[in-house]
Amino acid sequence: MSENDQKTVLLVDDAPANIKVLNTALKEMYRTKVATSGEKALEIAARDPKPDLILLDIMMPGMDGFEVCEKLKADPETKDIPVIFLSGKNNPGDRSRGLALGAIDFLEKPIDVTMVCIWVTEHLNSIKPAED
Repeated sequence: MSENDQKTVLLVDDAPANIKVLNTALKEMYRTKVATSGEKALEIAARDPKPDLILLDIMMPGMDGFEVCEKLKADPETKDIPVIFLSGKNNPGDRSRGLALGAIDFLEKPIDVTMVCIWVTEHLNSIKPAED
């Protein structure tokens, strides 16, 4: 796959260690972009070329992942970007809220890198190319 054909994954987490683990695992297969805050994630997601998928932490200072997802889904420019939540809290209420906001999946921390790669690949392969 040429670099131009590579899908782009936006990694959003305020913890540098989590970003490093995810980036290391995904950069072999995908182009990655990184944001360490909700505000930066919204800025990057709105830029062309837009990410093909967003891995989004819930618990971040300032704007949390739920608010980021809500803003992404409310914006016509970013509403169709799939979001997968990552959370350190195993809370069914958070899972329900995330899916209700439009996320396509919800993965728990600690991160199982192999599973994250599998889920990202599965979701990206299920995305239909935009028709011109």
